[in-house]
Amino acid sequence: MSASPEAASGSLSRDSHSEVTANEHDVIREGRRLVADLLRPRPWIYWTDFLITLTIGYSAAFIYLEAPNFSVLQVVALLVTGFALYRASIFMHEIVHFRRGEMRAFTVVWNILAGIPMLVPSFLYESHIAHHNTRHYGTQNDGEYLPLGLGSYRHLLAFLGQIVLLPAFVVFRFGVLVPISFLHPRLRQWVLERASSFVINFRHRREIPENAPRFWWAVLDILCFLRVAAMFALVAMGVNDWTRLPKLYVIAMVTLGLNHLRTMVAHRYLSDGRPISHAGQLHDSVNIEGLPIVTELLCPLMLRYHALHHLFPSIPYHNLKEAHRRLMKALPEGSAYHAVTFSGFIPAVADLLNNVRRAMKEPELPARRWYASRFETSRGQPNKSFSVSASESPHRDSELSNRVESVGPTTASPGHGALAQKDLDRGRRGRDSRTRPISP
Repeated sequence: MSASPEAASGSLSRDSHSEVTANEHDVIREGRRLVADLLRPRPWIYWTDFLITLTIGYSAAFIYLEAPNFSVLQVVALLVTGFALYRASIFMHEIVHFRRGEMRAFTVVWNILAGIPMLVPSFLYESHIAHHNTRHYGTQNDGEYLPLGLGSYRHLLAFLGQIVLLPAFVVFRFGVLVPISFLHPRLRQWVLERASSFVINFRHRREIPENAPRFWWAVLDILCFLRVAAMFALVAMGVNDWTRLPKLYVIAMVTLGLNHLRTMVAHRYLSDGRPISHAGQLHDSVNIEGLPIVTELLCPLMLRYHALHHLFPSIPYHNLKEAHRRLMKALPEGSAYHAVTFSGFIPAVADLLNNVRRAMKEPELPARRWYASRFETSRGQPNKSFSVSASESPHRDSELSNRVESVGPTTASPGHGALAQKDLDRGRRGRDSRTRPISP
C-alpha cells in the first residue's frame, strides 16, 4: 500500500492540527496495545538465521575469491556474497537493541564469527541508540542523519560516494589509528569519540559514558587490528595473491552499497536540525511493502518497516511483519501510519527525489540551515537545537509536518505524542552516545 490519497494530494489543511494530533495519539496508543505480545525475541530464530546466512556468505565469498576473474561464476558469487554478508552484518542493529544482558552468547558469537572478520564489531554501532533519542534524532548530534530530503542532487551523490571511500577508512582505522591510540589516553579518547561509530554524518562526536566497557572495546579493537594485519601479511608472505586485497575491497563496497541504498530511503530526511518527538520520527520515517523477496534483500531483517521500528524499537525483527500487518488492519485508512507506508522501494526513492527537486526550487536550499548549525557544533559552539524545551517540541513537530505536507506525499501531521520510555529500554545500555556496516 502506498501513501494515502489525501497525503499524495497534499490536501490536508494546516488548520486541522488538533484532529491530526488526536490521530497521532491514536496511532501510538492503539499501536502499543496491538503489539504488546510481540516484544520478546526468539533466540532460535536469531541463531538459525545468522548461522545459515553466514555460511552462505562465507561459502560464496570463497567461490568469488577463487573463481576466474570477471567470469560469470565470479560475478554471481560476488552478488550472493554481498547480499549474504550484508544481512549478516545487519544483526548488529538487533544486538544494540537487546536489553542489558539479553542474548549475551549470541552477541559474543556474532562478534567472533562476523564482527571481527568483517571489521564491524558491535561496539562501533552502540551510538545508534542516540538515533532513537528525541533529543538527538535529526539533529547535528545524530550520526545517522543528513538532511538529504532538503538538499540537492549533489548531496545525494556525496552520500553515495561514501561507498567508495569508507572501506579504506575502516582499514585505516583498525590498521593505523587503533595501535596509535594506545600510545596515550588522549589519543585513545579522540579515536573513540571521533572514529568509532558507523555514521553518515562525519562531524558526529560520540559521547563516551563513564561506565563504558573500555577494556572489552580495546580487546575487540586489537582483534580487528590483527585481522587487518593478517590480510596484508598473508599477501606479503606469498600465501595469498595480491589480487585478494582489491577483491576484498569490492566485497566491502557491494555490502556497503546495499546498506547505503537502504539507508537512503529509511527516512525522509526533512529535519532542519531541531529535536523531534517520537511521533515526529514517524512522519520522517518510511515503511516499504512491495515484493517480499526484493524488499527483504534490500532491507534485511525486516528493516523495511523502519517507521514501525522507530515507533516501537523494542519489537524484535522477526515480529515486525506481524506488527505491521496488525497496525495496517486495525488503524483507519487515513492514519499517520498508513501515510508513511510505500508500495515498494522505487516509490520510496521517487519520494526522496521529489523532495530534493522541490527543495532545489527554494530561494535558499533548506538543508543549509542544518549544515550551518552542524558546523557551529563542530567548532564547539553551543548547539541551539538542544535548548528546545519539552513545551516547544510539539510546535517543532508541527513545523516538520508542515514541511512534509509541502514537499512530499506523506501526510502532514503535527505530533505531540511520545512513546512510553519502556519502549526504548530495549538496547539502552546506559549509553547515549549507523552506522554503516562494512565488510572489508
